[in-house]
Amino acid sequence: MLTDLFNKIKAFLVGNQRDLYLAALVFLMSVASFGLGRLSAVWPEKEPITVTNSEELGTNSQERITNNPSPQSAASLANSSMPFVAQGNFVASRNGSSYHLPDCPGAKQIKEENKIWFQSEADAKAAGYKPAGNCPDL
Repeated sequence: MLTDLFNKIKAFLVGNQRDLYLAALVFLMSVASFGLGRLSAVWPEKEPITVTNSEELGTNSQERITNNPSPQSAASLANSSMPFVAQGNFVASRNGSSYHLPDCPGAKQIKEENKIWFQSEADAKAAGYKPAGNCPDL
């Protein structure tokens, strides 16, 4: 009895082999399509890249981004109306006399429009600033 059932299944598979391959192909393609569609729905969106014209920034701001401020340019930074967005390793206030690490309590009290950024301690000292007393790592 079991052998009769096995022979019937074998005869069905041999007789309909082409149709079964086609059905398996359709099934696998539908599973793959569903998976790719689902993947594209949950894929994170990327932020668009924006390019700004460097001529809009002006030569003064281009100098601020590429070079560290000197004592002369620190005075021109105070008079500049453009916000300074580049950051460095040390920050000072345009109105103050000391420089801080960015995570020091004194640095957090400086208004964004008054911040001047330096890449090194030597640059801050060359601009006339001294280390802050409330910054434990300086």
